[in-house]
Amino acid sequence: MIVEFTAPLKVWSGPAAWFFLPLPQAEAGMIRLAVPRHGFGSVRVRARIGGSRWATSIFPDTKAGTYLLPVKAAIRKAEGLSDGDPVTVELLIDA
Repeated sequence: MIVEFTAPLKVWSGPAAWFFLPLPQAEAGMIRLAVPRHGFGSVRVRARIGGSRWATSIFPDTKAGTYLLPVKAAIRKAEGLSDGDPVTVELLIDA
């Protein structure tokens, strides 16, 4: 399954500087119904932003009812991304 969306890059408000892209509700619902989840409800994905590709997992955000895609520093630097930037991402869901 391939999911493509645009969302604002958000910094986590905890003690560490983690950055995430929240998936839109419709796409999150599709994934929840169609894909087996792993530990903590995570789902393995391969992500692409611009020319950057990497393997990771999306994690459930139970408060917002969606998933979060972590975006590591190397990807943010390579693609010139900052907090609040709209980011288009393509996810290949590893089912």
